[in-house]
Amino acid sequence: MSLTDLPAVNACLNGLSAVFLTTGYVFIRRGNKIAHRNCMVSAFVTSTIFLICYLTYHFTVRTVTRFEKPEWFRPIYLTILLTHTVLAVVIVPLVLMTLARAVKQRFDLHKKIARWTWPLWMYVSVTGVVIYLLLYQIFPQH
Repeated sequence: MSLTDLPAVNACLNGLSAVFLTTGYVFIRRGNKIAHRNCMVSAFVTSTIFLICYLTYHFTVRTVTRFEKPEWFRPIYLTILLTHTVLAVVIVPLVLMTLARAVKQRFDLHKKIARWTWPLWMYVSVTGVVIYLLLYQIFPQH
């Protein structure tokens, strides 16, 4: 595996995080707290590995793949990228606070913040995959 493979690896990690998030949500709605915890910890670990790979790629490669064509789709892509980037920054402290409240068994507070954390985290995970697909698969930028 080379550094050029990392964008695809990152998309897979984002997709896997979304699967863990969805499964964890289903488990908690069904009252299965242990399975919920396991899925959410897995989502956290997967997202952490993603962040390490993402930073490794961008600090090592030092190039930016710009979305240039098709021009008609560029505003849509940039809107997705902007919301993804802003929420990716916002989600880090939210995830840490949500996790900390669960670890401290403050489930009343955990539940309150998780109502915000989960949809934002899911959005960031899914749009991460969408950005990869748009940039490297659907409209490959050369």
